[in-house]
Amino acid sequence: MERLKTWFLIAVLVICGPTCLASCASNEDNATEQSNITTIADKVWAFSQGHPDGFTIDIRTMTVPTEGIAVSYAATQNSHSRDQLDKVVSHALQHDGYVCGWLNSADGLYYFDSTKLFPENDLKGAIQFGKENGQYSVFILSTYTDIPTNGKVAEILDRGTILFGTTGDYRPLSFCQPKEQREQSQACLDSAESRLRSAVSQPDGTYWGFGIDIANEIARRLGVNIEFKKTSWPTLTADVLAEPQLFDLAIGGITITDARRETMLMSEGYLANGKTILCRASEADRYKSLADIDKPEVRVMVNPGGLNEKFANENLTHANIIVHQKNEEIPTLIAEGAADVMITEITEAPYYVQTDQRLAAPLLNAPFTHGEIGVLMQKGQEDLLQMVNNVIRQIKSDGSLRKLHEKYGLVYAYE
Repeated sequence: MERLKTWFLIAVLVICGPTCLASCASNEDNATEQSNITTIADKVWAFSQGHPDGFTIDIRTMTVPTEGIAVSYAATQNSHSRDQLDKVVSHALQHDGYVCGWLNSADGLYYFDSTKLFPENDLKGAIQFGKENGQYSVFILSTYTDIPTNGKVAEILDRGTILFGTTGDYRPLSFCQPKEQREQSQACLDSAESRLRSAVSQPDGTYWGFGIDIANEIARRLGVNIEFKKTSWPTLTADVLAEPQLFDLAIGGITITDARRETMLMSEGYLANGKTILCRASEADRYKSLADIDKPEVRVMVNPGGLNEKFANENLTHANIIVHQKNEEIPTLIAEGAADVMITEITEAPYYVQTDQRLAAPLLNAPFTHGEIGVLMQKGQEDLLQMVNNVIRQIKSDGSLRKLHEKYGLVYAYE
């Protein structure tokens, strides 16, 4: 009987032993995994205490990425404080390995999320993922920018094309060269063709210029196509504010002013500007100040509806002011004697002096005003404004903006 009991016990051990051992091993693995999760969570918690304004961290290396677009997973929404951090860490380890967190000042709790990191050239993919996970915005790490998943930028990305309004009459900032048009001089033709390398061909002509290059850069960094819509100086404000919108934003030789900022959004400046004059080279010595221009016998020509006309009306009360509809035609009219002086900008005058020897800009280095040119858009598009400002800051910091100035012979003012 005793021998039978012994064999029975041996049989039980033989049959159950592997299962028991496997169960013990599994329990040990689970305990080790939980210990690792807790250790990482402790580190993330300690890190969060010194970064209440928000952070994104790679929990595999405990390093902070400086580039990318961070988007949170829906699975870890509303995980707050240390008690729920283990769940967030566990999810992150099973997915992308990133955790973001911030202190909610309203309730005094730290909130954490498992996070997916997209390349910064895949904003569309990041926004789509954000929508799928119920997120209000995505966060660009390099620029500390929140982009709403249902804002203007998302609309442009869904469309796949960004629409720029531009006058197309302002060499060398924004010019639309009709397909059948030939320049009046070979020098002007050569100058234009050298810049057409980055031009945009459309049904109404070929768009080129400094502002067109800036527009191309904005489109490139958003990863969308580009399309230009014609506007004019007299209708610029109305066109920007039109509903439904005619275009997403306006670009060209648009000066940043307080008046424009009262009703619209304007970006940071990307080009220094100021009022000056064009005149015939044979009469360059005649004009040394505004007083020399503000005389009844001086015929001053301006384009309608813009700041040039406004400046002339406010500062040249004695001169004979002539309004001509097409800005691009005025320099030739001055050279031919149809008027004596053109009110223009320091950004525009050098181009015409270089391409028409009959013209001069004697007050180029002493402009009457000082300002900057920027991008114009509707209010309510703050996310698009952020993106445009980000691009402007980036091309300033990486040297691209300086190279564009050199390309067009413009003075760089952002040291």
